[in-house]
Amino acid sequence: MPEYLGLDTSNYTTSCAVLDTEKNFLYQEKKLLPVKNGEAGLRQSDAVFHHTKQLPEVIEKLLPEKLHSLDAIGVSVRPRNIEGSYMPCFLCGQTMARGIAAVTGAKVYETSHQIGHILAALYSAGQLSLIEKPFIAFHVSGGTTDCLYCEPCNDGLLKITELGTSLDLKAGQAVDRVGLMLGLRFPCGKELEKLAMKSERKWKVKPVIKNGSCCLSGLENQCKKLISDGVSKEDTALYCLKTIEVTIAAMTKEAVLKIGDIPIVYAGGVMSNKLIRASFERDFGAFFAEPEFSCDNAAGTAVYAAIINGGMKCGNIDNFTA
Repeated sequence: MPEYLGLDTSNYTTSCAVLDTEKNFLYQEKKLLPVKNGEAGLRQSDAVFHHTKQLPEVIEKLLPEKLHSLDAIGVSVRPRNIEGSYMPCFLCGQTMARGIAAVTGAKVYETSHQIGHILAALYSAGQLSLIEKPFIAFHVSGGTTDCLYCEPCNDGLLKITELGTSLDLKAGQAVDRVGLMLGLRFPCGKELEKLAMKSERKWKVKPVIKNGSCCLSGLENQCKKLISDGVSKEDTALYCLKTIEVTIAAMTKEAVLKIGDIPIVYAGGVMSNKLIRASFERDFGAFFAEPEFSCDNAAGTAVYAAIINGGMKCGNIDNFTA
């Protein structure tokens, strides 16, 4: 009964997942890092402390009984698979993975947080076979607003080339900063979406796009002005999300013009927003992760370990359920 453990210690979520390739089942557990009310994040030293404390708790909750046949461990050890990509918080998962491997004899496969997001999205959408051919992936979260060209490779599973990014504020940062302005608690995505869904205002927004990349700093400034002008919280929230929607849509159109009509998948916490998802599925026929696989999670690292270790064959890897 081959089992694959996935670990991810991103900036704001401690995550653990297990993929059982015999039962075709994946289960996961995660816990947000504690952020004080009114604050917009954590210092890396604090994130490392909380991950160190929370990771054993998350694993114990996920695995009340020991695994029967742990073949391999997948773990994210950097934000992206590019030179110089580093955040101290990923050392927590890496250290835990190496410790478990030393005791159990399981292999360890290291990857990036970004690859984990993409694989989790493909897994959730039942589209893992896309790793065998080129596709476009968006990774939109607190730290990234990236449009990526993905193609198969023997080293690291996927070769990723950046097609576009945010030249200033990231989409997730915009969501949290606007949410805090409106009195919401960090992370603000879910509550901002609830507010926006109460608005019936029709906003017309023009995205700022430069050679396939975007600029979002104006969004924060415009929302400050809306609030100072007495615009309701609901309408302001909708303006924020509508701006992100039309911006990502414009980046998508630029990417398709450049690369061609190939499959598109959206990953990252911002893309779990129901308002944004509905229009993109309609306009681009795009694939989305379900919310629990869109926000930070360790599902993708477990899937990564299974594929690299040979426990999932590309012809059958869309047949797994969560």
